Order: sequence, then structure tokens, then C-alpha cells
Amino acid sequence: MSEDLKEACGLFGVFGESGGAAAEKTYLGLFSLQHRGQESAGICARVDGRLQVSVSMGLVAEAFPKERLDKLRSDCAIGHVRYSTAGSSTLNNAQPMLVDTAGGQIAVAHNGNLTNGHILRGEFEAHGSIFRSTSDTETILHMLAQPHVVQAGEEGFAEVCRRIQGAFSLLFLTPEKMIAVRDPHGFRPLSIGVSGTIVKTYCFASETCAFALIGATHEGDVQPGEMVVVDGKEMRRVRYADTARPRHCVFEHVYFSRPDSVVFGDNVHAVRLAMGRRLAREHPVAADVVIAVPDSGNDAAIGYSMESGIPFDTGFIRNHYVGRTFLKPRDEDRTRGVDLKLNVVNEVVAGRRVVCVDDSIVRGHTALRRVRALKQAGAREVHLRVSSPPVRNPCYYGIDFPTRSELVAANKSVDDIRAYLQIDSLGYLSLEGMLATVSAKPEHYCTACYTGDYPLPLAGEREYLRSRTRK
Repeated sequence: MSEDLKEACGLFGVFGESGGAAAEKTYLGLFSLQHRGQESAGICARVDGRLQVSVSMGLVAEAFPKERLDKLRSDCAIGHVRYSTAGSSTLNNAQPMLVDTAGGQIAVAHNGNLTNGHILRGEFEAHGSIFRSTSDTETILHMLAQPHVVQAGEEGFAEVCRRIQGAFSLLFLTPEKMIAVRDPHGFRPLSIGVSGTIVKTYCFASETCAFALIGATHEGDVQPGEMVVVDGKEMRRVRYADTARPRHCVFEHVYFSRPDSVVFGDNVHAVRLAMGRRLAREHPVAADVVIAVPDSGNDAAIGYSMESGIPFDTGFIRNHYVGRTFLKPRDEDRTRGVDLKLNVVNEVVAGRRVVCVDDSIVRGHTALRRVRALKQAGAREVHLRVSSPPVRNPCYYGIDFPTRSELVAANKSVDDIRAYLQIDSLGYLSLEGMLATVSAKPEHYCTACYTGDYPLPLAGEREYLRSRTRK
């Protein structure tokens, strides 16, 4: 189930906040994006003409008590919440990352994963460069610090973004400007927000839900292959790369994003409802109650109930103080978190035929524990319904399942998985059914984890996987 996954990081930035509350607004934006990463949090702000960065392990609220925010009073700031896609869970890997170059200070926050980062890093190390982290994001800073790149100004940023490959949504901050960048395929979302009328404040966020808390309005997205520059009070849009076919990560709708966000042009809640409805049509079953694995399974379960006519009820209670267990870097921590996170409501499932709706099954270990809990609570039958297709292939664009050996559907048939989970029936949403619930053309989504159809070739797969193992 979805707790087995690690997910995309979260970015937030504010430029032109006249009241000096840019760091505070970034804090609130990151708070709204906390679901995207819980290992570390950081903010970089311009204070008295110089960039200052503050990073800490743990949650946003823990990382930034009031006295820490007060030291970052500024008119511009970028922030980041992280989990370790590439690189270990240490303070050295926390973002934003800040460096001093010959051309001045540069800070960067990154959501995604570079597929050629290991190759670029090797080139710098071969020439004597020293890295302080194991994150692929630091490679971007080494590239930006090269003298010819520094001298090129904004074109230097564009040159670097043309050299890196993979999934990347980036926020850069210098003492003069903020730059937002999205990779040519637009794997990960990055939205633009605006507040104010006469004097505008510009915001950038991984999800639109972050704008509501600071009173900003969603004004569209950074387009794939686009660089958006905010300099002074103005915003300029520059295309740095040739237009590529969009390949939005469909897992943002399945699982990553908050239901109140608009991602890739669609409201996440509405998409998940439609997934649940379609799932009920594709895999009907006689049952007494529909329950969800919270929280990302909630909307699909409601949709399943609406379409099937089977009553929806709360079968699991989530302990919100445990955190999202897929973010735990160690397997034993993840397993312990799974057991603490959800409790079965015995009265809802005892003696009844239960349809349990979840968004995905990845490794299968968590699903097995949940099924056992339902049976121990007295469920007469358990029918598992999954609002996405079987995950059979590794992802190189920001999801933490790098090898097929970890994926239960890569090594077992659907019927074998049903037997392994010891359930009465198992139904996955079809690929066609999933893509029918979103508004863009089917070919505009990345479905590599389901189909093995990778939009970008992996540069040196064996070396890439070895580099991830070392981290």
C-alpha cells in the first residue's frame, strides 16, 4: 500500500513581499506542503542584501520556531521540504543549498531526480571538486559555479538546465532575483501564485494548496522547458529548451498531491473520485461496506461507494501524530510506523464483507499487515480494490522504488498477489481507466512505473543504480 512509497519533495518561494514577511509566508507554504516530505525543512532568505539559509531535520513546525523565523525577515525567500530520493537522510542533504560563487551567492531547492546526476558528479570529482552532500542537487550548484556559467548570467542558468536530465522543478534565489525552472517534460508540478494588486508579490509552489494559506491566487504553471524570472517587481517568462511532449507524473494524482490542489490542470479530489467510480465499474463485488486506507485512498473509496451503491464508512482511524510512514528511511522504522499509524474500527468491519480501497500496492508488506488487521477485527470477507494499475517497473524520476526486486507486481501475477495477501478478491484500475480520469491526452503522462515506457533513457543504468546503493 502507499505507505511503502517515498514521494516528491515540496518547493515554495516568495518574491516581492513588501512587509518583510517572505520567510513567514514561505514557512506557511511549506506547512501546506508537509505531506511531500518530512525528513528535513529549510528556508533561504535575503537579509540585508545577503542570502542566509536555515535548515533542520524534522517537520516544518519543529525546524522554524518564531525566533528562528524572526532572523530571516526579508522580502524574498525560497523553501523546501525533503525526503531522500537521491542521497541519505542527513542535514548535509537538506535544502535549500547555498553557495558563494565568483559571481555571487546562489541558493537552489529541487523537486525531482536527475538521471544523469551521477555522471555529471563524476566529471566534477575527476577534476578535483569536493562535494559535501550525497544529493544530486549539489551537482547543479557546481555547474552554476563554473566561471563561464557565472559570466553568462541568466543564460548560464539556462545552459545548466539544458545539460541536466531527468525530472526537475527548481527554485533558484540570488540576492537580485528568483528563478523558477521546470524540466522539458514537466514531470513534476510547479505553479505560480500572485497576491496584491498595485504592487504584486509572486509565489511559486509545488502544489496550489500552498497558495490559499497566504492569500495568493493561482495564476497558472511554470510550463515544461520554461524559466520564469522575477527581478524587482516584474516577472519574465523565458523558454530555455525546445518544447518536448509533456510527460506529467500521473502518480501526483494517484497519491502524491493533496486533494485540494490543482495539478496539471485537474483538481486532485475530482480525479480520485473519478478513479474510484471507474474502479467500481471495472471490478464490482457484492459487499456490505466500503472503507478506505487513509488518507490518499479516501477520495477513491468515496467514488467507489457512489458508483456501486455500497455504503461508505470509516474502517481505519489514522493517528495523525505518527507521520507518513513511507517517509521513514529505514525499513524497520517504516514497519513500526505502519503499525502505529492506523487502527481498525472493529464495529465497522466485524462480520461484514469489506471492500478496502487503496491507491497503490508497491512492496506489498503494508497491504498484508492491513489485511491481517481487518481479519483480526472480524471481517468476514476482504476485497481489495486499488485505484491505479500494478506497479511493475522502477521509477527514475523521483519515486523511491529503484529496483524491480522491490515491486510485488513485477514478480507476481495479480492472482499470486491475491493469494499472498490472503484476500477474497483483488482488483486494480486499468491503465486506460486511470488515464480516462484526467483531462490531458494519455500520451502526455508518464506511466513508466506501470508500462516500462520510459520518456527519457537512463544514462548508464548500472552505474546509476550502483550510485544510489552507495547513498
